[in-house]
Amino acid sequence: MDTRVKAYDEKMQKAYNFLLSDYQSIRAGRANPHVLDKIKVDYYGTPTPIQQVGNITVPEARMIQIAPWEKSLIKEIEKAIMTSDVGITPSNDGSVIRLVFPELTEERRKDLVKDVKKKGEEGKVAIRNIRREANDAFKKLAKTEVSEDEIKDLEDEIQKITDKYIKDIDKAIEEKSKEILTV
Repeated sequence: MDTRVKAYDEKMQKAYNFLLSDYQSIRAGRANPHVLDKIKVDYYGTPTPIQQVGNITVPEARMIQIAPWEKSLIKEIEKAIMTSDVGITPSNDGSVIRLVFPELTEERRKDLVKDVKKKGEEGKVAIRNIRREANDAFKKLAKTEVSEDEIKDLEDEIQKITDKYIKDIDKAIEEKSKEILTV
């Protein structure tokens, strides 16, 4: 792979990875500890990820259990979960916090699938923008040091990479949608 193309390939990879991490935070009826990834707890004045202040386990298919390393953090963790967009009210017994995921309604599943498709489209737009950025950069090269044939080769190479990522995003959309719709 040409070094000039490699930088854009890396940008596309980052955009794709961002989409996948975004998909992990979408809850699909099952308890997935990744829904807590973006939640920060006020730990002695510092916003800290929940994973760094307690042990997170999934004892049952629709329950996440958080055991804080310090009992004093229970209220802070509950507050952080309540103000987040997880949409689940935590309960605690004084030593652990439990998040029980309700069964998703058919309507909610369809809304989540729409959201997955929307995020997928946004990912594709990001990939295409990177392709456009690359092609613009290649056209600027044409004015200085590179022949038109080389420019054409670079554009073909970036198009193949773009097609690959678009296909990967389509596959990710399909897999996540299937996961959400599976009861």
